[in-house]
Amino acid sequence: MADPAPTATPGGSPAPSGTSGHARGPRIGRGGPSKPGPPVGLFRGAIVDRLAVAGPLDPYLPLRALAGYSGLSVRKLRDLVNDPAHPLPCYRVGGKILVRRSEYDAWVARYRQVGHPDLDRLVNETLRDLRSAA
Repeated sequence: MADPAPTATPGGSPAPSGTSGHARGPRIGRGGPSKPGPPVGLFRGAIVDRLAVAGPLDPYLPLRALAGYSGLSVRKLRDLVNDPAHPLPCYRVGGKILVRRSEYDAWVARYRQVGHPDLDRLVNETLRDLRSAA
């Protein structure tokens, strides 16, 4: 099958074969006049001198998203929400459980450990529990 006839570009010269006749160059931005000054964050390797955050800094996360953030399973997070001793703070909206990221970070910080737990203390507590159960 033969290639279709080349179409003309806006300047009147024929377009290279395999193109639709539209002038294609690098697209930068979303149209409209560009702002004066150097481009910011548009090219690979460029230094960004401004940063605009498009989303909230402290989002409400559903359990699936929190699982990705925390590294815990959704099932474990559900158990932690319902833990009677130290429940994970959450919001229940129409049956959906949402957790604010900053509240999760504060909650999990209480479980931070430095160094190894006292092994002798753990062994003694376990033996005491076993003796009292017998």
